[in-house]
Amino acid sequence: MITGGRLATPEEETNDATWLAVSGGSISAVGSGTPPEGRHLDVGGALVVPGFVDTHCHGGGGGSFSSGQPEQLLRAVAAHRRHGTTTLLASLVSEVVPELARQVGALAELVADGELAGVHLEGPFISKARCGAHDPGALLEPDTATVTKLLREGKDAIRMITLAPELHGGVKAIRQLTESGVIAAIGHTDGVEEQIRPAIDAGATVATHLFNGMRPLHHREPGPIGTLLDDERVTVELICDLVHVHPTMLRLAARHAGPERTVLVTDAMSATDAADGSYRLGRLEVDVTDGVATLAENGSLAGSTLTMDAAFRNLVKGAGLSLAEAVRATSTRPAELLGIEKETGSLKPGLSADLVVLDDELRPARVLRRGQWIPDAG
Repeated sequence: MITGGRLATPEEETNDATWLAVSGGSISAVGSGTPPEGRHLDVGGALVVPGFVDTHCHGGGGGSFSSGQPEQLLRAVAAHRRHGTTTLLASLVSEVVPELARQVGALAELVADGELAGVHLEGPFISKARCGAHDPGALLEPDTATVTKLLREGKDAIRMITLAPELHGGVKAIRQLTESGVIAAIGHTDGVEEQIRPAIDAGATVATHLFNGMRPLHHREPGPIGTLLDDERVTVELICDLVHVHPTMLRLAARHAGPERTVLVTDAMSATDAADGSYRLGRLEVDVTDGVATLAENGSLAGSTLTMDAAFRNLVKGAGLSLAEAVRATSTRPAELLGIEKETGSLKPGLSADLVVLDDELRPARVLRRGQWIPDAG
């Protein structure tokens, strides 16, 4: 029984004098006033939010999801779990197909074990003109056989694939993904509006880290940013580290998309929750200084060292959005996007006991996942 907390929900900022009962890994009841008998943990007026759901993450704690090495994979999961991410998609950068298939196979085992919620392929079907921290030598135009091979290797673990729809075969691939039950995301694209609209019509529903890895917004050619942001069918990812996107632009995008279409992601790489230094993102060398990751060869941003608790704080304190909006963007909406809103993403009876206890500075003091406290959380 968690008592004395202020429960934050997507509908309102806080409920005072609330309690939450956990049994068998699930939330069994939520109420106010005097709590029932049971083993109580008084959190002293702290804010309690649903466990964070991150749909775009490449690693952490010194471990990379591209490594394929079980120890590194679990180290990355543990690093983000300590910061309140109780549900996580593992993202892979572009790679030649045989190697990418090997990496997907390794991650599929963690999905089967319940450590991960699925796999996100960010490439290799992306634009060379907007490839960012992806190796240009690994990029491909999408074709039915290659998409089929990757989905088969994923053993139903692949939940999302990011591609550039202007590539030859791009719209056809989006239809194939949609028919296979995989989320088609638009990102790392140099497409114009006339190329983005057909992709959305074909079933693309996510904008991969809006603003980053895209043709810029222009008042005479809205490109992917304007087109994706303005289409009610598209959920937009935002990297809320206040480095990838200025706070004013975060606020403008989140306000326009609204709570039904805004999702915060980390795009975190292996240096997250680790020391500055030299790292790798896929095949490429990355330098991390003061927590900012850039490619060694040209200084381009190379993922982030963001954690979801910091994204939550930044949205509230840096971009000026409400606690309710932050809860929806970091938990409820991403759970809905993955189709697991009846399992997690809110503090409701019957859902998994996934929650984060935040202190006055909105930093995690405790993390509960499936009814078990995470050691060294916060």
